[in-house]
Amino acid sequence: MTSDQLASWLASISIAAPALLATVFCVSSLVSTRLSERTTARLTELCVVTGLVTAFGVLVIMLWTGSRHVVVELGNWAAVHDAIEHDDYHFHFKFVFDRLSVPFVLLTYVLVGTVGAFGSRYLHRERGFHRFFAQYGLFLLGMVMAALAGTVETLFFGWELVGLSSALLVGYFHDRPAPVRNAQRVWSVYRFADAAFLVAAVAMHQCAGGGDFSAMMGEGAWPYGHASIEPGAALAIGLLLLTAAAGKSGLLPFSEWVPRAMEGPTPSSAIFYGALSVHLGAYLLLRVSPLLESSHLLQVAVVTLGLASAVYGAVVARAQTDIKTAIAFASVTQVGLITAEIGLGLRYLALVHLVGHACLRTLQLLRAPSLLDDRRTIEDALGGRLVNQVDATELSPFRRWLYRFSLNRGSLDAWIDRLVVNPFISLFATARDAEERWLDCLRRDTPPKPAAPVPTTPVAEAEVA
Repeated sequence: MTSDQLASWLASISIAAPALLATVFCVSSLVSTRLSERTTARLTELCVVTGLVTAFGVLVIMLWTGSRHVVVELGNWAAVHDAIEHDDYHFHFKFVFDRLSVPFVLLTYVLVGTVGAFGSRYLHRERGFHRFFAQYGLFLLGMVMAALAGTVETLFFGWELVGLSSALLVGYFHDRPAPVRNAQRVWSVYRFADAAFLVAAVAMHQCAGGGDFSAMMGEGAWPYGHASIEPGAALAIGLLLLTAAAGKSGLLPFSEWVPRAMEGPTPSSAIFYGALSVHLGAYLLLRVSPLLESSHLLQVAVVTLGLASAVYGAVVARAQTDIKTAIAFASVTQVGLITAEIGLGLRYLALVHLVGHACLRTLQLLRAPSLLDDRRTIEDALGGRLVNQVDATELSPFRRWLYRFSLNRGSLDAWIDRLVVNPFISLFATARDAEERWLDCLRRDTPPKPAAPVPTTPVAEAEVA
């Protein structure tokens, strides 16, 4: 077996491991076959370790042979012929191990494995233990697909799996109204971002004749060369992708869903909104970075949005009174800085920053519950609260205004409700009402079925008598 064949074989196993994990967990939930907690934890450990070891093996082979990328082709899963343009729109599954995807997929396996081990103990005897790990498996599969995607279709598929599992885990405690409402908010923002991504994907197909990143962004592997899309089209597509990245990563004006997503259990908060899911928008911008360099105006927009989000997150985080919300806005700050670095063309710096920040936030969020317990122990020993008292009358008018702005989070909640969440809910409520009216009309038009005759058996006749 040659080194290329071995690398392709290991790469295929690295992709198949999370798919197997998600399939087993989801099928067992559908057929009501409950796995024991020990079996669930062991299966999670086996699949994550297998994926991590094989992905690391691919990296070793790439370094040994000097290869820039390893490709796994699964072919076209769907194709639609356009009779007018004489072209085909196809759903092409392709996975690529390159300088961008390998560090990100290794980071995914390490952090997801850490959170899986933590969650199997943190959620011990929890009523939704198996539901958590079924959604955990979907998230892992989505992250691996998005990280290794070689086409925009594959990336969008993984993007959707991540969004679905994230929103479901925000509403994990669905017996309380607050998690359900916040899950609805997260899902509404995700739908808005996904719509922008989908339009951008169709436009990329139209401009480049396909969704393969190596064809659109320049031949070869990441960081590619120069994008093959015209500057005007690159600006329009880039703004759509920037909107999608802002929605997924909690950049302005969508930052408010990040602290609300902390309604889920601590393991999901750590892996989704502190480590991986919140960085997926930045990863998308890294993947299409040659497209950003095709338009200076687009680069300015990316840098401006990143810096504005970083300033907003830094200011608001200092006025929050709970640890999870403070960490959430601190994450917004760092993701904003990563986005600005991408806009400035500092690709490798942004990648290193992303990896380091993801590890730090995972550690902080997993440590948060025990940290609060330690703080209460210290306060009980001291006989008072560890709070810095500040006299508001000593603050300047500008600092008082800034404190009110930070405490209210810039009133972004009201704007997002008005512009995104409420129209989304109203649209689907209208569609539901229309469907119910249509079904009522079908019921009225359908004549009722005649009643089945009652059997006249001797037993029935005796009972009537």
